[in-house]
Amino acid sequence: MYALHETIPVIDPTSADGVFSLLWLVIALPLAGAAVLLIGGRHTDRWGHLLGTALPIGSFVISLVMFIQLLGRSDDDRQVQQHLYTWFQTGRLDVGADLLYDQLSALFLLLITGVGSLIHIYSIGYMAHDPRRRRFFGYLNLFVASMLVLVLAENYLVLFLGWEGVGLASYLLIGFWQHKPSAAAAAKKAFVINRVGDMGLSLAIMMFFVLFGSTSFHVISNAAGGASETQMTILGLLLLLGACGKSAQFPLQAWLLDAMEGPTPVSALIHAATMVTAGVYLLVRSNFIFERAPDAQTVVVVIAVITLLYGAIIGCAKDDIKKVLAGSTMSQIGYMMLGAGLGVAGYPLAIFLLLVHGFFKADMFLGAGSVMHGMNDDVEMRHYGLLRKAMPVTFVTFAFGYLAIIGFPPFAGFFSKDKIIEVALEQNLVAGIFALIGAGITGFYMTRLMLMTFFTDQRWEKDVHPHESPKVMTFPLIVLAALSLLGGLMIVNDWIIDFLQPVVGVAEHETPAIPVAVTTVLILAVALSGVALAWFLVGRRDVPRTAPQDVSFATRAAREELYGNQVNDTLVVGPGRHLTTGLLATDRYVVDGVLTGGPVAIGGVAGVARRAQNGFVRSYALSLLVGALIVALALLAVNLA
Repeated sequence: MYALHETIPVIDPTSADGVFSLLWLVIALPLAGAAVLLIGGRHTDRWGHLLGTALPIGSFVISLVMFIQLLGRSDDDRQVQQHLYTWFQTGRLDVGADLLYDQLSALFLLLITGVGSLIHIYSIGYMAHDPRRRRFFGYLNLFVASMLVLVLAENYLVLFLGWEGVGLASYLLIGFWQHKPSAAAAAKKAFVINRVGDMGLSLAIMMFFVLFGSTSFHVISNAAGGASETQMTILGLLLLLGACGKSAQFPLQAWLLDAMEGPTPVSALIHAATMVTAGVYLLVRSNFIFERAPDAQTVVVVIAVITLLYGAIIGCAKDDIKKVLAGSTMSQIGYMMLGAGLGVAGYPLAIFLLLVHGFFKADMFLGAGSVMHGMNDDVEMRHYGLLRKAMPVTFVTFAFGYLAIIGFPPFAGFFSKDKIIEVALEQNLVAGIFALIGAGITGFYMTRLMLMTFFTDQRWEKDVHPHESPKVMTFPLIVLAALSLLGGLMIVNDWIIDFLQPVVGVAEHETPAIPVAVTTVLILAVALSGVALAWFLVGRRDVPRTAPQDVSFATRAAREELYGNQVNDTLVVGPGRHLTTGLLATDRYVVDGVLTGGPVAIGGVAGVARRAQNGFVRSYALSLLVGALIVALALLAVNLA
C-alpha cells in the first residue's frame, strides 16, 4: 500500500525574469568550454584545464544566486520557464528549446555544478602528467553541460537530448585511455547497454505525443488525469526501462563496474553528480505518471530491492577498490529508486539521499584516486594496508564518507538512507526488510574496504612509496568530507520535504505503527553488526596479497558479479551476435542478390566479351574467319540433313 496524497502536483511555470533569465548561461558556460577545448586543439593545451575548471565554477555561482532568489519566492511562484527558441514544429507537434527551473532542478543544479567543479579542481592534479589533459577537461565540460540540459529541460524531448549527451560523454570518458583494450571494451559496453534503456525512454516519448499531443511536462502533468491506468502503467514501465539503463539498475547493471576503466575523476562524476542519478531524476520528475500507475510503482520497488542487494553483495567480494565503490553506488541508487517507488512519501527522501550520496560518494571515489596516486595506480586493496599513516588527509576524509554511507550518526547517510528504510518498513514490509538487510551488508563491505586499505598489515612492495596527494587534490576531499557530515541538516524540520512538496506532492501524515526511535535503533544495530562482522573476518586476520581460490560458491559468485555478464552473454550478446550475422548475410546475399544479381550477371558477360575487343586487326580477322567457318559448317550440316 502506497502513501496517499491530497493532490498530484502539476507543472505550471511562469516566464523567467531577473536573475532567472541567466538560466541558459548555466548550460552555456561548460558547453562553451567543451567547444573551445575540443575545437581549439593543441593551442589550448597550456591553459585548457584552467578554463575547463573555471567555467563549471561560473555555472555553480549562477546556480547558487538563483537558488537564493528562489528561496525568497512563495511556493506558487517557484516554477520558472525560459523559452529559448522553437526547436522544431511539424503537424501537431511543437517542441521548444525550453528550460524549467523549480525546486527539483534547483537542487540538481547545485549538485551537478558544485560537486562537478570540485571534481574538475581535483583533476588538475590527478591528470597533471597526462598528455591529453586538455581533451579530458573538454569531455568533462561536455558531461556537465549534458547533465544540466537533462535536469533543466521543460519537455521530454529536450531531456532526451541531454540524456543522449550524457551517454556520449560517458562513452568518451570511460574509454579515454583507449590504448587499453579493456577501457575501449568497457566504453562500448556502457554505450550499448544504455541504448537498450534509451529505447524505453524514446518509446515513452512517442507515446506521450500520441496520448497528449505534446512532450511538455506542463501539458502532460495537466492532462495525465484523462489517460487510463493501463496507459499510465505502460508509460511508467517504459520510463523505468530508461532509468534502469542510465542508473545501472537490474537487469541493465552490467556496465557499471566495467566503467571503472576510465580515469578516477570520471568515476566520481558518473557516480556522484551525473549519469547514474539521471534515472532517479526521471522517475521523480515523472511523478504525475507513476502516481496514476500503482502497478508500475510496484515494479520500481521490486527492481530497486533486487539492485540494492545485488550491488551490496558484489561489493563484499571485490578486491579492486573502485569496483567495491561501484557496487556500493549500484546499491545506493537502488535505495533511491526504492524511495521513488514508494510514492509521495518517498520522492523527497530519494532526492535527499541522492544529494548527500553525491557528497560522500564523490569524497570516497576521489579518496580512492588519491590512494591510487600514492600507490603507483594500483587498485588492488590486497596490496595496500596501513595507509592511514602515509596518507593522513586522505584517510580522515575517506573515513567521513565511510561513516556517512554506513549510516553512522550524525553523518548525512544516517538521516537520508535510514529515512527511506523507515518509510519502506511502514508501507511495504517485505521491501523494508530487504532494505534493512542491505544496510547490514553495506556496513560489512565498506568496513572491509576501510580495513584492507587503511588498517591491517602493510602489504605493498618495497619499490612502492605511498605519499599524500598534492593540495589541489586534497582540498576537494576536505570540502566533500565536510558536506558528508553536514548534508544531513537538510532534513532538519523536514526542510527538504517541505521544499519539494510543490513538485512531488504532499503525503498524509500518519502515526507510524513502529515508533521512529525503535526503527532508528534497529537500522543502526543492523549496520553496526555488519561492521563487527567485517572486523572479525578481516580486521583480526592476516590479509593475503593474492585472493584465495579455495572459497565458497557464494564468494565465487560475488566475484563474478553474480554471473550477470555470463547471463547477458548467453541471453543477449550470443543470440544478438548470431542474429546480426544472419541479418548481414541475408542482406548481402539475398536482398543484394535480388536487387543487383541481374546487373552483376550482365556485367560479368560484358566483362568476358570485352576481352575480345583488344584492338588488334589480326584478332578481328581471326574472329571473322572462325565465324565464317561456323556459318559454313552449319549450312553444310543443314544441306546434308
